[in-house]
Amino acid sequence: MGGHAGTPEEHTIARKPQPEGGQAPVVQRVRIRYAKRGPLRFTSHRDFARAFERALRRAAVPIAFSQGFTPHPKISYASAAPTGVASEAEYLEIGLQAPVDPEALRAALDAALSPGLDVLDAVIAEGGNLPDRIEASLWHIEMPEVDPAVLRAAVDAFVAADEVLVERMTKQGRRTFDARAAVISINASAPTPTPSGAPDVPCAILELVVRQVTPSVRPDDVLSGLRVVADLEPPVSPRVTRLAQGTLTAQGAIVDPLDADRDGAAIVGH
Repeated sequence: MGGHAGTPEEHTIARKPQPEGGQAPVVQRVRIRYAKRGPLRFTSHRDFARAFERALRRAAVPIAFSQGFTPHPKISYASAAPTGVASEAEYLEIGLQAPVDPEALRAALDAALSPGLDVLDAVIAEGGNLPDRIEASLWHIEMPEVDPAVLRAAVDAFVAADEVLVERMTKQGRRTFDARAAVISINASAPTPTPSGAPDVPCAILELVVRQVTPSVRPDDVLSGLRVVADLEPPVSPRVTRLAQGTLTAQGAIVDPLDADRDGAAIVGH
């Protein structure tokens, strides 16, 4: 997982790269889970897309291309995390001109990407629409220099509110929307104890499950909502990580969207 070991020759799918502009039909679709970690969390979606296309070429993946004068590789992304946010659960789907072994594909792409952009899983698509399986996300937010008791009080005020209106600039201009309605669960806690001798700096942990809505409600929107209801202003930038996204159960748990392509259905989250 995230090894990126070996030579390029050891981590290729085909004997030679497929030529760009090939018009062979899609014979297999593969769904991929990847992570953005460490400094690579600052990779924008556009930069990741370019890096991923380079990785496809380096790994000699038999990617299928669209028709027309400017063919594009058959890649579709599902609900990418905002720039600056780490994630353990990003998803995409690729169409291939020839069948491949999913684990060999995962290893080859992982080796071709920079450490911090880590390919965690790959499965053959067995039908359905991947974006339709993304109903909610589980977020973990570390808030250094915030007292956990202060965060709990802000969370209580947020939960008690019928609506929490926040503003954000969107492609359609500045919009006001309700950040409360999309939040399925929100919990504040203290981190696990630090090793003996570590600086005694307060830190609070916020975990929330947010439903996929339009316009999307992001972790920074929820933080803005805490500022609205409780005047909570973190002194330093919170560290945000998406831990999971997928189908939402009646109990508020999240099912990995790739599980529908396997036998069984494991539940991730609360």
